[in-house]
Amino acid sequence: MGKIKIASVFNPSADFILHAGDTRDLLNQIPDEFVQLAVTSPPYNLGKPYEERLELSEYLHQQEEVITECVRVLKPQGSICWQVGNFVNEREIIPLDIVLYPIFAKLGLQLRNRIIWHFGHGLHASKRFSGRYEVILWFTKSSEYIFNLDEVRIPQKYPEKKHFKGPHKGELSGNPLGKNPSDIWEIPNVKSNHVEKTNHPCQFPVELIERLVLALTNSGDWVLDPFMGVGSTAIAALIHERKALGSEIMPEYVQIARERIDLAEQGKLRIRPMERLAYEPDGSTKSIPPQFVIIGNMSQARLFESQGDYQGEKDNESSV
Repeated sequence: MGKIKIASVFNPSADFILHAGDTRDLLNQIPDEFVQLAVTSPPYNLGKPYEERLELSEYLHQQEEVITECVRVLKPQGSICWQVGNFVNEREIIPLDIVLYPIFAKLGLQLRNRIIWHFGHGLHASKRFSGRYEVILWFTKSSEYIFNLDEVRIPQKYPEKKHFKGPHKGELSGNPLGKNPSDIWEIPNVKSNHVEKTNHPCQFPVELIERLVLALTNSGDWVLDPFMGVGSTAIAALIHERKALGSEIMPEYVQIARERIDLAEQGKLRIRPMERLAYEPDGSTKSIPPQFVIIGNMSQARLFESQGDYQGEKDNESSV
């Protein structure tokens, strides 16, 4: 299995384009209607070490610049998924999905879902209820768009349930491929003992992006993450035979992203599999261990670990 082709500037013959610098510089290089999916978790303007805290109005202006360019480079049947939390100002929270929505609407995008990403781990609040969810705004550029529901179905809650009357009486009532995962996703966030944890404080879990990649793109499509971070979007795209491009302004995170891609090429990168349940409090089902993934020449291979002690990760997930 050969190595993937990585470029640092726009190059349509590459498998992965990782620009080290301002995302607007890379976006300016991308031609119109080039990518099928733009997905990201932009800086939240919380004054973290990797972001300069701005007034909310200036923050929204910067976001609009990036969003406008993402719309330009998006194919007519493409999607944009913007994953955000809250802007916190002197203990008052402002939901960023609410204040960002008018930007997307002004650009003519159509909101398909406001997906709630629920997780159990986070800061404990004492003056309000502890926050345990964030939002993914899924927009499409037109009324005709790619949506591969069968690729992301999840197990039926009652797989043996049957019709009790009518022409299909006695037959299974649920889709044999599984059910629609709905607009509430219970996926652990990357904290503490999570197998994917790096030094990034707000890291995407790969499985969150996998679901979006599988549902909203086809094999060979380009997936753009304008704020690439440590490369989780690229990993999710590459292991499913898509191509990825994006920018990251922090040199440390660029290096981590490259290291993770290198590990994946060697079959040494572990991720939390999509099939693993978020909670297993009674241990009644067999836990699915972390996966090794292999990428290279746009060929996909996944290997389950068969041995090892995963109690630390299980304990972490049961507490989140």
